[in-house]
Amino acid sequence: MKQALKQIAQQLKFELRVYQRVLKHPQTPWLARLLLWLAIGYVLLPFDLIPDFIPVIGQLDEVLIVPGLIYLALKLIPSQVIIICREQVKREQHDRI
Repeated sequence: MKQALKQIAQQLKFELRVYQRVLKHPQTPWLARLLLWLAIGYVLLPFDLIPDFIPVIGQLDEVLIVPGLIYLALKLIPSQVIIICREQVKREQHDRI
């Protein structure tokens, strides 16, 4: 279980680095950038569309909205841009080792 959580955390960290690269890439469409920034903002801002004190639904909005925004953004980004950014992050990780 501990190993599985560690692996998930590493994958999440990797994906966040990829998204950072994608945001900076010149071929990333502006709408995709906007959606990614909205996802980041929604996670970081102290208020929600549905307050967290409402049981189940309060926490469910983050689980649905943030991945939905990321999914839509990734659909708008050319696959070649994502591939390039993934390779850059993999190269960076390999160079650190």
